[in-house]
Amino acid sequence: MRIYVPLDSAAKALGADAVADAIARQAAALGLDVQIIRNGSRGMVWLEPLVEVDDGTGRIAYGPVTPADVPALLEGRLNSLGPVEDIPFFARQTRLTFARCGLIDPLDLDDYAAHGGLVGLRRAVGMDSAAIVAEVTASGLRGRGGAGFPTGIKWKTVAEARADQKYIVCNADEGDSGTFADRMIIEGDPFTLIEGMAIAALGVGATRGYVYMRSEYPVAIEVLERAVVIARQRGMLGADVLGSGRTFDMQVRTGAGAYVCGEETSLLNSLEGKRGTVRAKPPLPALEGFLGKPTVVNNVISLATIPVIFERGAQAYADFGLGRSRGTVTLQIAGNVRHGGLFETAFGLSLGEVVNDIGGGTLSGRPVKAVQVGGPLGAYMPVSKFDTAMGYEDFDAAGGLIGHAGLVVFDDTADMLQMARFAMEFCAVESCGKCTPCRIGAVRGVETIDRIAAGDPLAAALLTDLCETMKDGSLCALGGFTPYPVMSALTQFPDDFATHQEAAE
Repeated sequence: MRIYVPLDSAAKALGADAVADAIARQAAALGLDVQIIRNGSRGMVWLEPLVEVDDGTGRIAYGPVTPADVPALLEGRLNSLGPVEDIPFFARQTRLTFARCGLIDPLDLDDYAAHGGLVGLRRAVGMDSAAIVAEVTASGLRGRGGAGFPTGIKWKTVAEARADQKYIVCNADEGDSGTFADRMIIEGDPFTLIEGMAIAALGVGATRGYVYMRSEYPVAIEVLERAVVIARQRGMLGADVLGSGRTFDMQVRTGAGAYVCGEETSLLNSLEGKRGTVRAKPPLPALEGFLGKPTVVNNVISLATIPVIFERGAQAYADFGLGRSRGTVTLQIAGNVRHGGLFETAFGLSLGEVVNDIGGGTLSGRPVKAVQVGGPLGAYMPVSKFDTAMGYEDFDAAGGLIGHAGLVVFDDTADMLQMARFAMEFCAVESCGKCTPCRIGAVRGVETIDRIAAGDPLAAALLTDLCETMKDGSLCALGGFTPYPVMSALTQFPDDFATHQEAAE
């Protein structure tokens, strides 16, 4: 009997380690031959710890499981959820990037290969640089870290640059509120990230790579570091990648926790051992990046998606999606929501479908008031905009941004003036200090929102002007995107601002 217990950080926080220990003890006491496999998460956080039992006839899910449930689990008396694939939240998904996450032992390279792993890399080693870049371009893949920039264009720029050294840098500094896809894929299927980075290296002519991890992810760091060692031992990395005669190796580096280091130039400064401040552009990192050399900087999900593109072909991937938003989006549903977790699907679902049908509405049972999409710099989307399709251009037209595809749900008790104030305060705390609109503007923004709350009738117009200055004058998205949550709160929920003014009067 095989029993799968997630090692995912969310599952561990909810008691997965204690459940695994209880299973080991109880199985020994009953004399049962049980193999415990610590897999990644299937992404249904409200069911964690989600335990799967395979007695040879298929994997049956139970959850959430506590140590007290273990005797009944092993004796066949615990009510099951049925096969994982039949759980409605999971059954509705189109899993491409996350196809193996939760299915395999994350550190078993043979298990990885048995489920489609390495097919893409084996194909790529037989292609030249131009063909690899063309495949990525044809897939329509865009950056999944926030900006949505076409991945193929970035790779082409680096591939055509002349330099004695090029680099692949993976941005794993997942700092947005309500986001956890990067962590989940690294903890549950780390070899797909390694494979994606290796294909990128072959495509642009890089020989060295780095994954910049956030220090708050100790489990992900441990899993990825172990996976890199295994990949190197098995010839997936090193001087002779899969016997191709081509070189690529990589290291994991840990940041100190600055939110601004999620911006690519701040990340590169930090990676070089410097203070994490934004660099002015140009030059672009694609031409003068890490140590002044041409560098591909891609998000975890972007790179982890590369293997499936090369496994199935660019057209097969591009067949999913909406408009210029091709492939799948990894929605991270969090906040006051009944069914929180990761949901991978083709671009095109409406925001309302995601929140109400997939997420199940609010956990509190109260009406949904707003959904912040795209992290702490994302706009607050009211219910009146729930018909907006999950696509880059669609959200832009609606005054929002998809970003890293994190969704945080709020019910009707949320005070949107206070949420706007939090956005400005967050920017003030996390600003690297390089540019005045962000460094000073965010501080003035907090003060101006406090003036609105105190009843100042002129402060709302001042806040609007300030947001325009921050949007147009900031060096990076921290100051430039903070106006999204602030102005969406002010314009979409004016009653919350009026209530404070009335109270002040």
